[in-house]
Amino acid sequence: MNLNATKGAAASRGRFARLGLLAGAATIAITPSAAFAQDEEAEDAVADDNIIVVTATKREQTLQETPISVSVTSGETLEQAQIRDVLDLQTVAPSLRVSQLQNSSSSTFIIRGFGNGDNNFGIEPSVGVFIDGVFRSRSASSLNDLANVQRIEVLNGPQSTLFGKNASAGVISVITREPQFQFGGSVEASYGNYNNIQVKGDVTGPLTDTIAFSVDGSYNKRDGYGTIVNLNEDVNDRNRWTARGQLLFEPNNDLKIRAIADYSKIDESCCVVSTLVAGPTAPAVFAVGGALNTDFFSYDIFLNQVPVNKVENYGGSLQADYSFGALSLTSITAYRELKNFVDQDVDFTSADIVSETRDQQVETFTQELRLTSDFDGPFNFLLGGFYFDESITQNSALTTGPDARPFFSLLAGNPLVFNGVEAALGLPQNSIFSAGPLTAEAYSMDNTSWSVFGTLDFEPVDGLVFTAGFNYTKDKKDFALAGTAFDELANINLVDAFIVGGIAQALAIPASQVTPAVINGFATNPASAPIFAQIATLAQNPAANPLLGLRPFQFQPPFLTTPNGVEDGRTRDDDFTYTLRVAYQVSDAINVYASYATGFKASSINLSRDSRPVFGDYIPGPLNSSILAPSSPIRDAGLGVANLTTGSRFAGPEEAVVYEIGLKGQWDGVNVNLAVFDQTLKGFQSFLFTGTGFQLNNAGKQSVKGFELDTRIQPADGLVFTFAMTYLDPLFDSFVSSPVGDLSGQTPAGIPEFNIATSATYTHEFGNSGTRLISRVDFAHESNTDINNGLPTFGPNNFRREVNLVNASMTLALENGIEVGVYARNLLDEQYILTVFDGVAQAGTVSGYPSAPRTWGGVVRFKF
Repeated sequence: MNLNATKGAAASRGRFARLGLLAGAATIAITPSAAFAQDEEAEDAVADDNIIVVTATKREQTLQETPISVSVTSGETLEQAQIRDVLDLQTVAPSLRVSQLQNSSSSTFIIRGFGNGDNNFGIEPSVGVFIDGVFRSRSASSLNDLANVQRIEVLNGPQSTLFGKNASAGVISVITREPQFQFGGSVEASYGNYNNIQVKGDVTGPLTDTIAFSVDGSYNKRDGYGTIVNLNEDVNDRNRWTARGQLLFEPNNDLKIRAIADYSKIDESCCVVSTLVAGPTAPAVFAVGGALNTDFFSYDIFLNQVPVNKVENYGGSLQADYSFGALSLTSITAYRELKNFVDQDVDFTSADIVSETRDQQVETFTQELRLTSDFDGPFNFLLGGFYFDESITQNSALTTGPDARPFFSLLAGNPLVFNGVEAALGLPQNSIFSAGPLTAEAYSMDNTSWSVFGTLDFEPVDGLVFTAGFNYTKDKKDFALAGTAFDELANINLVDAFIVGGIAQALAIPASQVTPAVINGFATNPASAPIFAQIATLAQNPAANPLLGLRPFQFQPPFLTTPNGVEDGRTRDDDFTYTLRVAYQVSDAINVYASYATGFKASSINLSRDSRPVFGDYIPGPLNSSILAPSSPIRDAGLGVANLTTGSRFAGPEEAVVYEIGLKGQWDGVNVNLAVFDQTLKGFQSFLFTGTGFQLNNAGKQSVKGFELDTRIQPADGLVFTFAMTYLDPLFDSFVSSPVGDLSGQTPAGIPEFNIATSATYTHEFGNSGTRLISRVDFAHESNTDINNGLPTFGPNNFRREVNLVNASMTLALENGIEVGVYARNLLDEQYILTVFDGVAQAGTVSGYPSAPRTWGGVVRFKF
């Protein structure tokens, strides 16, 4: 933006004379991320190359003035490094990890080792994602190509006093470019391996003296780098596009209104799932005509259908900024809808055993109000309010394929085993694991919350600032969960079946006449009570009760619908969090700060077929027997269903505490930022796949100590080095009820001790022609670490990963606005395991996701 333009951001913020000038200055590609960069709209400004303007504290400040741990990546760095979506962002922000797993819409954001919510819409991420100030409550709504981005700020640690919604682990804040009152824009086309075609463009300019517009869009299509061998189809392809329009209205220097509407769509096949360990079930897969591949990094897989991943994400926001004297008022109103559909083979073999469909929709309304001061005196404040209203609906289903019954019969060791079971239990022949519906599920959740938040700064002397911040949040969730399990075997408790048979034999009556009243009378009658006790003991003994051998085949038992007479289907949470901080400008070059902050995230709901009552509402009997279950509200109300167990209905709130000290130094050609922290999350919401479903519960306490170091060095004109490193020392202080046993005192897996992001960029100027050659190399490293703390079915393991990624690009930028470049991501074709999980209904098998292969291409860009 030309700072002398009649209409522009600087003019609209006359009250921020000093900061307005900084906002017009060049935005540098930065710490920790990257290379020297200058935002195009500020090229006409007189800029200090070391100035980086951020809004991490909801005020415009330079990065060196901002007293929190924040990393920034500029739009030009995104262009040079070919970072297309947030999945690639972790290569330049070492405190951030992003993983895409089961499908195109399942991703987890992790900051300082904390993060969740990747595969269940009932769980809000611990890392909040905001795009232009609008909260994106689900990762599927923030995964698309990043277009027209000005910068991305990654804020480490809890941020509830600055952001109204849950942000117990950190925030990713994406800021896009506003419409400009000077005509301009860009168009870009690139082509790469795997037939990757990417096109994007934007145009901006004035409509009147007071109204400016911008329109941008992108299209990204790529063949898959994986192959479904038996179907001769690609997987892990790209097929997505985005469109967005903006209007900026500035009738005077005091009022600015920005309206944004956007739409994006994904229609892809994802993801490559390979086999690390082919367990004892593998021969049965091949015996029924299926196949799997243990060449993990071949990207050749076997499925019985091509996965379908469809995401529609659209919405709009209206932001109004009004200044009156030393005060400014900001309002951000937004409405969004997200539609997500998945249809895929979930046994990850070419045998047709089981598939899943998931149809989800999320509607979200948010409203934020902020009042900010800019007094000359010692006090300044920010006071805000945030309202959140979200509605989620989901319909899911599992379908059993024609290979399921023969597959499980082979695992049982007898092709006719289920025929005998059906005859013994009075079930229709060939009904167990028959082809057709296995489950049908319907879930819904309404979540409303509001919060009041703010900060107060006190500067008694120049350079010394004391800050106190607070947030009070009240959260309400109402949910309804229902499901039908169609498998006949899973609807029978095998202990109870033996007991009913024993009572029928003892009373010489048909089993159909053994009602609950008959059972109760037989168990309590002094004459028959000893016989009942003997039958119950035998029922739990595999040597006496051969039916118990069938328990591993009861994958999807009946579902207890909620709300019900005992469970009200609701959570109510509220919490007060706060921040205390002191910052001191030691000199023109050095700033230091120390802070203590708390954070909060409300309860999460397990919107899946694995949702079960909490212990106490129901107490299971031995081997989940209903007859032998002790008294509990659900049992006594007659609400119990066969094989009911406990423990995964919802997880209580997360509460974060972090101590942090930091130093920010800026000298000629050198920037150094250092943060040392001790962060704890009580009640961390753990969500883990167990082989046939997902378990949600709270870890008692998880903590991490560490530091974050960001440096930027410019030893000569045009040459910039960056080096950023995060060190983490995590611990499960208490986690008694994890899916893999008591983890208290152990090191949480999946959190690398060291994360490093470093880059070198050289910009060669061809005389005074204005033509530049920009060469960039960056390197991202994650130290060798255990992928997980064991698997629920497979057990302890030594699966590990180490990451060493090299990315490179070279761009020739001509004075006339034409740019021609080449790029490569994962230049050395590094291979590593993203994560692993128990094979679905295949005990002893371990599946996993391989890393993406090398991608490269060329790009042509024209800026005008």
